[in-house]
Amino acid sequence: MPTIQDESDAKTATDTMPQVSVSLPVPVAPAAATAPGSSVVVHITLAAPVAAVAPTPMLPASPATPPANGNGKTNPVKEVDPPAEQNGPIEEQPAGTASEAPKTPPPHKNRLLIIFLSSAAVLFVGIAIGVYYFFYVAPYESTDDAYIDGHVISINPQVSALVASIHIDDNVYVHKGDLLIELDLTDYQVALSQKRGAEASAKGKLEQAHAGVDAAVSAVAEARAEVDSVLAKLENADLNLKHYEGLDAQARSQQDLDTATANRKTAAAAVEQANAQLQAAQSQVTSAKANVIAADGDYQKAQADTLQAQVNLGYCRIVAPCDGKVTNKNVDPGDYVTSATQLFQLVRDDVWVTANFKETQLNEMRPGQPVTLTVDAYPKMAIHGKVDSIQAGSGSRFSIIPAENATGNFVKIVQRVPVKITLEGDLDADPKRLLSPGMSVDPEVRVH
Repeated sequence: MPTIQDESDAKTATDTMPQVSVSLPVPVAPAAATAPGSSVVVHITLAAPVAAVAPTPMLPASPATPPANGNGKTNPVKEVDPPAEQNGPIEEQPAGTASEAPKTPPPHKNRLLIIFLSSAAVLFVGIAIGVYYFFYVAPYESTDDAYIDGHVISINPQVSALVASIHIDDNVYVHKGDLLIELDLTDYQVALSQKRGAEASAKGKLEQAHAGVDAAVSAVAEARAEVDSVLAKLENADLNLKHYEGLDAQARSQQDLDTATANRKTAAAAVEQANAQLQAAQSQVTSAKANVIAADGDYQKAQADTLQAQVNLGYCRIVAPCDGKVTNKNVDPGDYVTSATQLFQLVRDDVWVTANFKETQLNEMRPGQPVTLTVDAYPKMAIHGKVDSIQAGSGSRFSIIPAENATGNFVKIVQRVPVKITLEGDLDADPKRLLSPGMSVDPEVRVH
């Protein structure tokens, strides 16, 4: 008798994987049959997922002519009932009548496994992000507003002249004292000769002034001798006058008395005249000494002019003030240059990094903290350094037009503060990787 069996788990329709067994009669030869009208039942098991809807009952098969058995008789056909859900264990098929279908794991177990694996993956990613943050992000402060800085020396001539010859080219390395540029010497050689002549004239005047002092001193000595002479004459005239005045009036003549009196007055006048000449001679000494001082000043000025002419002549040879590399060359032979003309610039070897950190990044930043730097031009080149100092003021405070926050509407802006970072190691180890002022750098400071 053909039958249809429905096997399923005791689950809801959404989670059910039904197994349908269909038994069909197959006629056999009469020799193989044990009884008339017998047949062999073949079981076919079908397994398919069922959607989350109730199973649709199968309609009874339409009447048809049943197959004939070996005796020519037709086998009765039983109507197929719709598969019914079973809440109990699956019935075992009789041995030898059907093959067992493979069992599929229950869907709820798969869902729990997926949830467990997803939770574990999320937890692992969270732990990895936390470890990365606390070990590779939190201890560091970085910025991309940083560049290499250094000493850039502008070379200008100190005198005006034609450029005679040039001994340098762009981007060449020079050492301190190397001759770089020569200017025309003609005008400054002539000026030096003139200054040397003026110096010689001033020296002669100084010597003449010294001689005038000696002559004035001699005149003073002569005047003093004259004073002594007239004093002696005055003393003699006093004695004669007293002698005549002591005689009796009958023993002297009036003429002799008048003569002695006149001689006494003449001697006194001579003394006054000699004293005046002595004072004049002393004044001449003072004047002569002043002339010496003036002549000495003129001589010193002439010496300074000569020295200045020599220096100007030396300025016609422009030499390197320090070791460095020539950059931004703007001069050629034959150019007329003045002190305002920039010939070229010299970049010194010592460089550092100026990093403009936000003010909110400076809380734990201190001088001496290690820094790892990456140069944009050489991304594979590792450079190490340390924080040297933090500028006492933000960059905007020292700009040409500083902010005036006390006027108008105020909008708070996070300021940036320059931080000087010195570099460590031999920076010239690879001459092909030149660190020049202005190159962009990404510093990373380990603050704790």
